[in-house]
Amino acid sequence: MTKIAFLSSSSPDALQAKSTLEALYPPVDPLEAEVLIALGGDGFMLEIMHAYLNSQIPLYGIHCGSVGFLMNDFSPQDLLNRLKNAKPSPLYPLEMTVHQNGGNTKKALAFNEVSLLRETRQAAKIQITVDEVIRLSELICDGVLLATPAGSTAYNLSAHGPIIPLGAPLLALTPISAFRPRRWKGALLPESANVMFTILEPQKRPVSAVADFTEIRDVTSVTICQSKTHYVTLLFDQDHNLDERILREQFLE
Repeated sequence: MTKIAFLSSSSPDALQAKSTLEALYPPVDPLEAEVLIALGGDGFMLEIMHAYLNSQIPLYGIHCGSVGFLMNDFSPQDLLNRLKNAKPSPLYPLEMTVHQNGGNTKKALAFNEVSLLRETRQAAKIQITVDEVIRLSELICDGVLLATPAGSTAYNLSAHGPIIPLGAPLLALTPISAFRPRRWKGALLPESANVMFTILEPQKRPVSAVADFTEIRDVTSVTICQSKTHYVTLLFDQDHNLDERILREQFLE
């Protein structure tokens, strides 16, 4: 891969890294590149995944931010050799279909998670259906989310959901500040699951749905499944021990 484009977040470390790498490896326009180098943290990588979803250009992340589960270490001198030997990992997003008050239908994609959140001071009431079977008739909560393995270390982790190794065929269904049933901690679902959230009392207890960066307000129901037509390819160094980092994160106090 000799046609490289460098994309950086606005952080000083990322901008400095971009300058260093462009001096060593003359860049090309992103849409003409064979690989896109994302310099920043996981949040910036998520932005690049959405922005270049339709390009099918592989993405190689270099950690220059605060969180870097999806990023490789910064080492400018051997970049071409690292790209040559990098392991590809395809990521398929969740596809969210939303019905709103008034009958509108909207769609959005999420590589991290789809989250439902209450809009007012009153708790949300949400019914959860998995593969056409009602699994929870009423969850009273601040919200609920469905996370991919890539997103399991983001909002899902903050909501005390499980960390899922990248590449595992699972999704994390995690409540956000559940009031009833209070002891329900969520569930692990197969990636093939079709999940539907039905908002109970949507006029009195309005709920918004968020797919990564896209927020849709005043929803009545949300259906989520893994997309089979959209994906991005992330590249990881051979010694990028993401499994070890995920294990270590689960034992932090």
